[in-house]
Amino acid sequence: MTRFDDVAAFVHVVEAGSFTLAAERMHLTRSAIGKVIAKLEARLGTRLLHRTTRSQTLTEAGRAYYDRCVRALAELEAAEAELERGHGEPRGRLRVSVPLAFGHQCVAPILFRLASRYPELQIDISFTDRTVDLVEEHIDLAVRIGELRDSATLVARRLGVQDLSIGAAPSYLARHGTPLNPEDFAQHVGIAYSRDGVVTPWHVRDADGVERELPVKRQLSLDDVQAIAGAGIAGLGLVQLPCWLLQQHVARGELVVVKHRCGVGPKDIHALWPRTPYLPLKTRCAIDALAAEIPRMMLL
Repeated sequence: MTRFDDVAAFVHVVEAGSFTLAAERMHLTRSAIGKVIAKLEARLGTRLLHRTTRSQTLTEAGRAYYDRCVRALAELEAAEAELERGHGEPRGRLRVSVPLAFGHQCVAPILFRLASRYPELQIDISFTDRTVDLVEEHIDLAVRIGELRDSATLVARRLGVQDLSIGAAPSYLARHGTPLNPEDFAQHVGIAYSRDGVVTPWHVRDADGVERELPVKRQLSLDDVQAIAGAGIAGLGLVQLPCWLLQQHVARGELVVVKHRCGVGPKDIHALWPRTPYLPLKTRCAIDALAAEIPRMMLL
């Protein structure tokens, strides 16, 4: 490791709160991190951390050194951002967190095209429905669906609105007909979404703005929207899906729209990144690509 790598490792240890977690984030072993910190302390001639078997705390000298290291690393990042802008093309490692289904179906293809366009850009994508801590987990960019809860430390750009629509396979509609009014749904089977054994009922908002529950019969319940889409394509019943997912299957002729935009529980989709005075070109390019392409996926 270089001298700057030693400093970065020290900052990682302090921010992670443990050698083990810092080692995981840096893809090193715990013993390697320990040796780096010991080497740094020997070079500086002072102890930076009070270490016990269960915890670690900064010494007075460690706290002063940490504060200066954070400022120095911020300046280095700013200098890299300036150089990136001078090169005109994004480069370096971009760490992105995306939701599982939406990430696979919508975000990943956009980032794949970005990687193909810029060979010096390395993109690491993590697929998870967990709300990650961008600052603590060193994530450059995240896409989230729903309410934002940590906007004080993050910057957000709205990408679109997720609404629910109802569709079915042409083969199912040929056998059972197309429901036109809410009461017609009582004669149809719906593939339900369930989580921990609790089934989510179907609702729609009528022309007067009144929310109504649809009385569909339920034979199957699944906890994955992509599996629900698959059941619908197989002709097993009506499906209520996010507009972006239904749109893809409609475009391929696998599903047909039965009820366009139910109008119940729309959720905003945002790109988020840590608040910083310098936004690297790699992050800006990814945000711009998402903002250019995702709204078209919400048109159904």
